[in-house]
Amino acid sequence: MKNSKNQFIDVIIIGAGISGIGAACHMRRNCPNKSFLILEGRANLGGTWDLFKYPGVRSDSDMYTFAYKFKPWTNKDTISDGKNILKYLNETTLEFDLEKKIKYNHWINEINWSSTKNEWKVSGFDNHNKKPIHFQCKFLMSCTGYYDYSNGYTPNFNGLKNYKGNFIHPQKWNDDVDYSNKNVVVIGSGATAITLIPSLSKKANHVTMLQRSPTYLMNLPKKDKFLNFLFRLIPSKFAHFISRWKYIIRQIYFYKISKLRPKEVKSFIKKEIKQFLPKNFDIETHFNPKYNPWDERICVVVDNDLFNSISEEKCTVVTDQIKCFKENSILLESGKELKADLVISATGLNLKFMGGIKIKIDNKTIDTSKLVSYKGMMLQNIPNATIVFGYTNASWTLKIDLVCEYFCRIINYMDKHKLNSFVTEINDKNVETEPSIELNSGYVKRASKILPKQGKKYPWKLNQNYIKDMISLKFKKIEDGYINFK
Repeated sequence: MKNSKNQFIDVIIIGAGISGIGAACHMRRNCPNKSFLILEGRANLGGTWDLFKYPGVRSDSDMYTFAYKFKPWTNKDTISDGKNILKYLNETTLEFDLEKKIKYNHWINEINWSSTKNEWKVSGFDNHNKKPIHFQCKFLMSCTGYYDYSNGYTPNFNGLKNYKGNFIHPQKWNDDVDYSNKNVVVIGSGATAITLIPSLSKKANHVTMLQRSPTYLMNLPKKDKFLNFLFRLIPSKFAHFISRWKYIIRQIYFYKISKLRPKEVKSFIKKEIKQFLPKNFDIETHFNPKYNPWDERICVVVDNDLFNSISEEKCTVVTDQIKCFKENSILLESGKELKADLVISATGLNLKFMGGIKIKIDNKTIDTSKLVSYKGMMLQNIPNATIVFGYTNASWTLKIDLVCEYFCRIINYMDKHKLNSFVTEINDKNVETEPSIELNSGYVKRASKILPKQGKKYPWKLNQNYIKDMISLKFKKIEDGYINFK
């Protein structure tokens, strides 16, 4: 402690989701002599995997790359449901003795850097004890994720107030939602909708997927038979290593070929899914996106579950736009009317950079939208801090591991050379910038005014490539002319 009012910690980690738990594990592994604390605004750990309760919630990445590098995924499912992911996070927390390092219900709303003290003041509110909280730390790791935990995005639908049925956003799902024998309309065609619909189809009378425009869908097996055989044959540590690199290389290749030869990849995707759908299904209308692959995220169908629901006539796909809601139905622009006992608005997320935390330097508020990201993990002019943010074109956790390892390298480097602070600075004022997330998804466009930018060249450019980032963050020397220490 530095004083009776403010608790001083070497490293404060904001958020106890998959990023925050991973960051804490890296602190245990790489900086064992440093004190750290995880401040979590909610009552439980797990972030996304504790928040979302809707039927069928699962990963849309393989678990060999979504799991941490240092803790093998030994479950037989390559694509995992949310419960098993949360179980994995709880196991990791227990294995690394992290529970006593987490302070729950600690909602942080402001961080303020003092240039004279070379430390952060972290302020917020304890929702359990109903009182303000203050901490001081030398280093800060923001692991808040990228979306608003309070509310998802719901468009301003015309006439929604007239609707007498049940209307819900998946982010607000709870066990009281009854869909048994109901006519359900799921609005949207993104990852959430693709996950929801097969699960809903098991109990609902009928499910309609109402989409404004199609999304790219790729089918993946829930289990990888070869890798499960490998785990039985050799030690899990080595099997996990092989499994990770199999999927890392596959992810990188598919992303690159999608960008280089989009027409061929588009044709391949359509050909692949056609074999799982009824012969009379109109693929050109419903599964033929107007954009190129990876202009938006590609959604994963597991073991043909969505296609099976369509083939078994448990699900209908409608591509149209909503004109208005009526008492018990949705009227479409085409004039078609969809009867609906339950409407699920799987219409996306609201992005929230760093959980909406106000950033100050010497009591001056910083506009993060004016800043440029350094190596996809720090912001220019923001000292002793990292933004732990994952990939958008591959498993989130691949980047998390690299960022946390690199930040630990910096901390140890500063200890060795008796340094107090670091900051990344742009010396060339003419650095060209562009949006930090290279996706055209609606949720990204809506957040363009609050997100930092990226540059068009290294080190301000996000690689979105694990191998390039691994070389940059794991093997290149820390002092590169852009990061300044004192």
